[in-house]
Amino acid sequence: MTFVKQKTNNKNMPNSQHLKKLTIQVRRDILRMVHKVNSGHPGGSLGCTEFLVALYNNILDRKKTFDMDGIGEDIFFLSNGHISPVFYSVLARTGYFPVEELDTFRLINSRLQGHPTTHDGLPGVRMSSGSLGQGLSVAIGAAQAKKLNGDKHMIYSLHGDGELQEGQNWEAIMYAAAKKVDNLIATVDLNGQQIDGATDDVLPMGSIKAKFEAFGWLVLEIEDGNDIDAILKGMAEAKSKTGKGKPVCVLLKTVMGHGVDFMMYTHAWHGKAPNDEQLAIALSQNPETLGDY
Repeated sequence: MTFVKQKTNNKNMPNSQHLKKLTIQVRRDILRMVHKVNSGHPGGSLGCTEFLVALYNNILDRKKTFDMDGIGEDIFFLSNGHISPVFYSVLARTGYFPVEELDTFRLINSRLQGHPTTHDGLPGVRMSSGSLGQGLSVAIGAAQAKKLNGDKHMIYSLHGDGELQEGQNWEAIMYAAAKKVDNLIATVDLNGQQIDGATDDVLPMGSIKAKFEAFGWLVLEIEDGNDIDAILKGMAEAKSKTGKGKPVCVLLKTVMGHGVDFMMYTHAWHGKAPNDEQLAIALSQNPETLGDY
């Protein structure tokens, strides 16, 4: 299975209505995947669904076939790897591997482990991201490699707000500004929740925007990170700010568990799978649009 190269100015790209239908289907995938094995992280996955659907279907300029070097295309790195359910679903639904493989999530010998890994050769996965805080360092290295290769394409990355409590991030944030890594857009999923509670209760970080700006980054905010149109507009603006000597940070304000009423606004579903009854309720709130696997 292959996928077509897409660019932000391609008139044949899926429109926002199609992306919204795909978002609902991806939510169904997430719920069914974690329910089957009674394991996984649905909360953050549901909250980032619109972003990843928009990224892979409208924003990234990507090649027809996957390779690890990523030359001549935009590259994405998932740093908060525990939201693998949404990552796997979006990759499958955009043609990186068969949708039916989602049924193997977290099973022994599956390529779809709880956190993405590279040793099994799953198309679309360029880094292992089980340990939090490392993705930005990798993304910066890839961005510098593109500059050295004369490749004008972009590097995108996604990080959790709780993940920013890891110190390695701030070394990387300082480095990127100092070295003028301006072909990088790092997006932070700002949902205010982490596994043990609200981020403000576990380890308050103050103003993340002010911190990035103090470290020399240009910061944009997407107020509704669960709205496809707001994401498309905000990420287009972010790209327009690249190439000006500063790395770009996008603060994506999302709701954990978005799309399932009893999972929203709480850390309780960070790493908890729904039971049979809860799954039925959640799926009823997200009617099938493109076909389950």
